[in-house]
Formats: sequence, structure tokens, C-alpha cells
Amino acid sequence: MKRSNTFKMIIGIIMTAGAVLGAAGTYDAFNGENGSVVEAAGRVVSIDSCTISGDSVVVNVSASSLPGSDDGKYYLYADEVYQDGVTGNVVATTEKGKSATFKFDLALGTKESNLSKKFLVAVKSGGSMVQVSDEHYITNPEAIASKTVGRNDHGMKGILPNDADAATFKDLGIAQMVYNLYMGDIVGPSTNGAYPTTEFAYDGKTYQFNTAALQQYDGFVRWCSINNFQLTLTILNNKTAAGADLIHPLSRDEHVCPGYAMNTKEYEGTQHLKAIAAFLAQRYSGGQFGTVDNWVIGNEINARTEWYYMDSTNLELNVSEYVKAFRIFYNGIKSVNANARVYNSIDQEWNRKSNPGCFLAKEYLDRFNYYMRREGNVDWSLSVHPYNAPLFDPYAWKQQSQYVSTSLGTPYITIENIYLLTDYMNREEMLNPAGHVRQISLSEIGYTSSFGEDAQLASIVYAYTMAQSNPYITSFILFRETDDAHEMESHIAQGLKNLDGSKKQSYDAYKYMDTKEAGTYKAKASKIIGQDVDALVANRTFMSRNGWFLND
Repeated sequence: MKRSNTFKMIIGIIMTAGAVLGAAGTYDAFNGENGSVVEAAGRVVSIDSCTISGDSVVVNVSASSLPGSDDGKYYLYADEVYQDGVTGNVVATTEKGKSATFKFDLALGTKESNLSKKFLVAVKSGGSMVQVSDEHYITNPEAIASKTVGRNDHGMKGILPNDADAATFKDLGIAQMVYNLYMGDIVGPSTNGAYPTTEFAYDGKTYQFNTAALQQYDGFVRWCSINNFQLTLTILNNKTAAGADLIHPLSRDEHVCPGYAMNTKEYEGTQHLKAIAAFLAQRYSGGQFGTVDNWVIGNEINARTEWYYMDSTNLELNVSEYVKAFRIFYNGIKSVNANARVYNSIDQEWNRKSNPGCFLAKEYLDRFNYYMRREGNVDWSLSVHPYNAPLFDPYAWKQQSQYVSTSLGTPYITIENIYLLTDYMNREEMLNPAGHVRQISLSEIGYTSSFGEDAQLASIVYAYTMAQSNPYITSFILFRETDDAHEMESHIAQGLKNLDGSKKQSYDAYKYMDTKEAGTYKAKASKIIGQDVDALVANRTFMSRNGWFLND
């Protein structure tokens, strides 16, 4: 079950900090059990590394056997993300051999910039160019970062706010915030004459940004920095006239949702995405507005019809197009702020689709990881939303057996079996380039009080204890501080406060969870649950029920 789009833009509450000056190609075989990649037929050359060195790009290759060629040379092609095969430009050549090195200009800041392009090796055979390697992206964009700032890591407790109530958040001990940024709103000329259009030169072209729309984000980022809240921005691709070129060609029908697939299929849209990535990173990496430490590219990307829409049910096509967008934002952001983290985003529907038009979270994650490894492993991070199944189920510690289990085949990943996900991310094929487990953020989680405030209190205490005890989880972002009337119609009352602003029992429980008073609320939760919370978590004790009621 999916939540509705209840992120609210905080307009008028925060004073602005001031206006500022193809279809998919061929696919290699993939072993889903162990993540192994099978080399495509005829691609006997491997790109072993593709890295920035000074103002240049250095590409090292090796060959399992020497491909035949007319002239004894390797040709290195630079393709835009939407190009396949030998259709881009030759950026370097070298003599054919069992190993070889190419070196060429990064060309940063020009229309020939290679920062976000993909590279492949070809040979001339029978008078034609033949691709003999897989594609590979630059994997160290942070090498040229010019605005790297220190991260504000100081706690995992977070909130996805529906108000700008600094006093409440400080009282709760909040360390992190999550907020949505809608790309379609910020592009194009300003719609308010009081705010001159912001212009941004990137790769030889000047792009326009709507300063009137930007002020909302400027103000919120600055507000978070002033109040010492670490900020995660989720980038959504909404439809607007000014942002029409950002929408993927397969997303331009009449389907309505908050987020559409990004345009990685056409030149203008791709270049626009590159400019937006660089612009946002430069604007929010220190300076007068403050810093965004974490960027989530799309929301619940496996939920195709609800959050990352494209008119295709082909998993390969959808994932490969998303990977291209992710690469653009990863390289664009990390090339500005080396300390920023860039996340993908999946929901809790691990092996079950509540909507048949969507994809399973596990299969999407597996294919995403496959492409990232195949085309150059980088330090991407994972954002997951382990809500209860169904969403309005009030008992986090005892989920229904038809939805949640302790096997990797579980239909849902909730907080009760979150260790299945973190264990899965410990597998060798899932590790980052340094061999470490990736950063994992529970960037949305929440529990309803519609069936009793005691159940909500126990669920939050149990869930936070589970997250806090897991060394791979860096964020626990509770979905909202105050109930939403529309959500309550579906028995979803996830706020720590009622509609009238009065505090629920869970308010103080969340407030004290990471303090020395936590024991008081763990004792309350243990009494409600009927077992000791710390013991449940430490032992990975799994309880389940057969039906709706807790005693089933």
C-alpha cells in the first residue's frame, strides 16, 4: 500500500535567505542469485578503471584476447547517456594490446565535457567500427570537487516535517530533516518580477532558474543549517511547461503522479539535467544558504505508476533509464561536494506488488546494482521506506505472516525484518568500491495511532531500537510530526501530535529515545508488547500473527 503525496512545501513560514544573483540496448546475462556479470559476446576488452586525474581522464583497459582489427588500434568512444555503441565521439586512440591506457581532456565547463559521459572501446574491423567493451563511466567525480564542506552527521533521529516548527523539533532532539524538491518548479524564468531570473552557465550554455520558486528551498536549506538539522533533499521530476524537456519521452502521456522518469533519451533534456545537478550542488554546498548533505534521486523508484512514472513495464528499460539519470546526478553533485551522499530510493514491497504496474523493490535494487557494477562501481547509498504492511497496520513488532517473514522471499521489508535488507547489503556484490557496506537511510517510516496511542508508542520505540542497534542504518526519519486529516480517512495517523496540536503518548517516547531516559519508554513499550524490547531486538526475535487482530 502506498502513502499519498503528503509532503508539504513550507511556504510563507520561512523567510527566504535572499534572492541569489535508446529504448534500452542489448543486455548482458546476469545471475540474480550471486550478482555475477556475464561478459557480452564479442566484448573481450574490459575497462578496468575510468578516473579523473588533474584536468584529464585516464582509462585503463585489458583484453582477455586480442580482437581482430584493420589497423592494430583501440578507439575510445565517449557517448552521451542516450547513445548506444559507436555513435558518440572518438576521444582517444592507442595501440591494441593485452593492456592499454587512454588519456584525454576532461573538458570540464565546455560543451564537450566528459564528466557524465559513458565510454567504450572499439576496433576498426572490415572497415567498420565494432564495440569490444562494455560501457564505463567516470567513477571519481569527487576528484575535482571545488566546494567540499564538512558533513553535519550528529545523530540518526529525523523527521519529515509538515511545518517549520523549530521549537518542536529541537525539543524532540531532531538531528535530520527530509524535504522534497520539485525540478519542474525551479527551472525557467522567474514568475515574480520582484525576483530577477537566476542564470547559470554550464558546459557552454546559460540556463535559467526561477528565483521566486528557489527562494522557498533557499530559505528551508538555510533554516536547517541555522538550526543544525542535517538535510536530505529528494529530487522529484514534476511536469511544468518550463520543465517539459526534463520529462522522459515515455512519460509524456496523461498519467498523473508526483514524479516522472527523467529525460535520459534526448540531448536537450540530458544537458538540462546535468546543469540542474551542478546548479543545486553549487548552491547548497556551504555559502549563504547552507548545505544539503544527502540527495535522493527520485522517490520509491520501483513504484513506477506512483512515483517514477514511465510508460513501460520492461524492468530492464526502466532501470537502465533510471541509472543514466542517477549517474548524471551522482557525477554532477560529487564533482562539486565530495562529501555529499547520493541515494536511490525503494519502498517496502520487497517481493510483492500492491500495484501490478510497479516493480518489486528487490528486483529493482538487484538490477540497479548490476548496472552500477557493470559500468563502474561508485559509492551510491540506499534509501528505503520500511513501513508496516499494510501501511495502517499498527503493530510494528508483530506483523501479519502473509506479509512479513524472516526469509529473503518475504513479501515486505518492514522494521521487524529490516535486518534481511542490511544483511543483503553485506553481500560482496553489493558493497561499495572500498569493500564497505553502503550507507542505508530509513528516510521514511511511521506508525498510526488510529487503533490506539499505546500501539503507536510501542511501535516507535521498537522501531527506533531496531534501527539504533543496526550499525548500517544512518537515518531514522519519522513521517510527520502532526497528523494529516486526509490520511486519517485511511486510518493513517502517523503524527506525534493530533490535528489540534496536542501531543500524543508517542511524542515523549520519540523525544527520549536516544537519551538516558530511554529506559522509561522502553519499559512502557515492553509492557504493551508483552516482551522486553531490547531482548527482542538483540535476539532478532520474530513474532507474527495470522490475521488483523494482535492476538490472532
